[in-house]
Amino acid sequence: MEHVVITGADRGIGLALCENYLRNGYTVYAGQFMPQWPQLGELLQQYPERLRLIPLNVGEDASVREAARQVGSLTRQVDYLISCAGIFPKTEDAVGFNAAFQVNALGPLRMVEAFLPLMQQGKKRLCTFSSETGVISLMQRVKDFPYCLSKAALNMEMHMLFQKLRPEGYTFRLFHPGWVKSYMSGQKSTVGDFEPEEAAPVAYRYFVSDDEIEDVLILRDIQGQYWPF
Repeated sequence: MEHVVITGADRGIGLALCENYLRNGYTVYAGQFMPQWPQLGELLQQYPERLRLIPLNVGEDASVREAARQVGSLTRQVDYLISCAGIFPKTEDAVGFNAAFQVNALGPLRMVEAFLPLMQQGKKRLCTFSSETGVISLMQRVKDFPYCLSKAALNMEMHMLFQKLRPEGYTFRLFHPGWVKSYMSGQKSTVGDFEPEEAAPVAYRYFVSDDEIEDVLILRDIQGQYWPF
């Protein structure tokens, strides 16, 4: 049985991804940011033996370290580390920039640093949700600065981690889910091309696939297309 850590698991793609892994027999450690949100608790009732709820705010060092300690008390290995948590700030001031970078860019880095010791004996797969907004060469937007800059930083971060960790046997999956009706701005968006439940199965299949070219880092979208970054 393989073990999966998923951030941003309360709702949206993160929650749907938990469901996909659980249905396929994995043990899931779900990063719970909003204990008042009911759906993870409902999922726990369906999979009490293989779902563990872990309090987690990826924007805070102490929270990430404590999450790693809790997961480490339950298992000796983590096979998949999936960074799904993300926010889309409503403001483009210093508050918005700080929030975007703390969660979207530094959150995945905190998770990797904290969970690497648990991944040494596992599958060593790092899976990260990114966006076309982080592809500098194709950028056409003139707004949404905090989100776009945080995703560009995330892509560079994954590039550098790839160079550092690939020689140690780690494999990477960088995924652009498309325009999803997500909760990143605080409530579920009413516009978008995909529901979270449509995007999550595609992400799941990509993350668990073993037929990728592992020595090249790519950004792949929901339709299987590759993006430069």
